[in-house]
Amino acid sequence: MPILNDKRILLGVTGSIAAYKAADLASRLTQHGAQVDVILSSGAQKFVTPLTFQAVTGRKAHTDADLWGSDAHVLHVGLGQAADLLVVTPCTANTLAKLAHGQADTLLTVTALAARCPLLLTPAMDGGMYEAHATQENVRILRERGALFVGPAYGHLASGLMGSGRMAEPGEIVGHIRLALARNGKLAGKRLVVTAGGTQEPIDPVRYLTNRSSGRQGYALAQAGLEAGAQVTLVTHPTGLTPPVGAEVVEVRTAQDMLEGVLAACKNADGLVMAAAVADFRVKHVAEHKLKKQDGIPQIELEVTPDVLGTVAQLRGDLKRLKVVVGFAAESRDLVENAATKLASKKLDFIAANDISASDAGFAVETNRITLLYTDGRREGLPLLGKDQVAEAIIERVAGLLEK
Repeated sequence: MPILNDKRILLGVTGSIAAYKAADLASRLTQHGAQVDVILSSGAQKFVTPLTFQAVTGRKAHTDADLWGSDAHVLHVGLGQAADLLVVTPCTANTLAKLAHGQADTLLTVTALAARCPLLLTPAMDGGMYEAHATQENVRILRERGALFVGPAYGHLASGLMGSGRMAEPGEIVGHIRLALARNGKLAGKRLVVTAGGTQEPIDPVRYLTNRSSGRQGYALAQAGLEAGAQVTLVTHPTGLTPPVGAEVVEVRTAQDMLEGVLAACKNADGLVMAAAVADFRVKHVAEHKLKKQDGIPQIELEVTPDVLGTVAQLRGDLKRLKVVVGFAAESRDLVENAATKLASKKLDFIAANDISASDAGFAVETNRITLLYTDGRREGLPLLGKDQVAEAIIERVAGLLEK
């Protein structure tokens, strides 16, 4: 189940030009299934209106006027104690100071005192304000109490100055919200290595052999691992995709790079999910200079690349912490037979067999048809699912094996 589905997110919006980004954030969270309650400070209302947030969340947006309404004696308690996470975005220097020192003179700050959930802050302020000693002291106090911070980023500020003070972008904040909600997940305290994408085997300085892997399934697996509470290392070739927030990314190019990256990451890992489409062959003699058409058709000799999963299988005895290894078999024929052979030869705990001959599964599409094969002979066919859903199913089964 997606981590944001049915979660109660309390969004505090304070007086900054960046308040418009909070409306985008509220919309994204709502689209992911969260219930978003918004509190606007009086300063925030100078930039955005309650109606803006009501339109994107479908829920009433609260202001300081509600603090003195008929429900004032319970409103802040109800909002604060029902929330799974309190996010203050943008969070001004003034609001940081109030939160650090327990002031409760607005609906937002009194609700923050009543809340029993984690607190996530995304500072936004102009030149020099974030680096000021007073602000840094307030940040230190809040961090010591367990508050989580996202940003601020360095860049162009409203005053025209350059500096630290830009509010983080909504997409990045959503990633950190997911991490905050996942801290007590099934894989909390576990380390997971996920591989993604293809590899690039050079022919000459400008050409290489590769495959059609987009990396989407691997990136979805990394996100699902994070949402289960794991610390995730993503070993990937450059795909053009944005890595999940919170993942440690190891960029590789060739099959040899992939092998070295995986082995290094697996030394302290509990599980490995090998979703990358690693090349089986590479050019034996890479040309020093670009091959030219006028020189005739080149004779390119291939050789076998390193077997990443085969090497991991040989070293399982030395990788004491590594308890679960999962592979993928992307096949265009004899799907189950080839996957079963790979399951046994690579000493996997289970394998995801992927029929790439189907037009709605495999490379360069958003869905997959997967059959899971286990070492005890069981076979589990999954229906056509989005790659995010496939990832959730696989990570759930990894978590089950690690719990044993």
